Amino acid sequence: MADNHNDNDDDKELRARWHATLLRASDGAPDPAPYADNLLARWAEPQRRYHTTAHLAAVLDHIDVLEEHADDADLVRLAAWFHDAVYAPDRSENEERSARLAERALHEAGLTPEATAEVARLVRLTLTHDPADGDHNGEALCDADLAILAAAPDAYAAYAAAVREEYAFVPDEDFRAGRAAVLRQLLALPKLFRTPHGAAEWEGPARANLATEMDLLSA
Repeated sequence: MADNHNDNDDDKELRARWHATLLRASDGAPDPAPYADNLLARWAEPQRRYHTTAHLAAVLDHIDVLEEHADDADLVRLAAWFHDAVYAPDRSENEERSARLAERALHEAGLTPEATAEVARLVRLTLTHDPADGDHNGEALCDADLAILAAAPDAYAAYAAAVREEYAFVPDEDFRAGRAAVLRQLLALPKLFRTPHGAAEWEGPARANLATEMDLLSA
């Protein structure tokens, strides 16, 4: 799984976080560095504008906030590392391919079959962001991944612009229609966030941001 990668300061911090998480989650893991090389290279691919290492770092930060809600926060963190590891804006099977990558890599890295299966399940869950009630790991991961929806208005606008850049190959009219459909689906959900922190701190701002973007799309 090795890949050449030149670190900047942000990547060095991510690498340290990966090493610590993998070593805690595995029993006698092999050298974590080759796995970090491969994953960081994937997250830095040129087609990415939002689904970048900055997004990965933000999701990991949000998992730190939500870790007491999770049944196994380190498995949730590993799922965050893999959840967009395979990402092509014009493909629909990114989550499945990312989950299969996790299954291969984490088995090789020494995780138990049960832990590997749980990480892969969590990665697949990011397709729908609809964890079952009581799925604490799933709730923590999905809330952390969707927390950008509750960002300050300028940060949310930057997120929306980055998503548009990732889909630059889609004509404006088609993009607006598709994006509006996604926003309507999100706004129709009875709740966007399932953890107590997410419900209390992120639900209101997220709905306001989504509604604002919907208004701008229809303007």
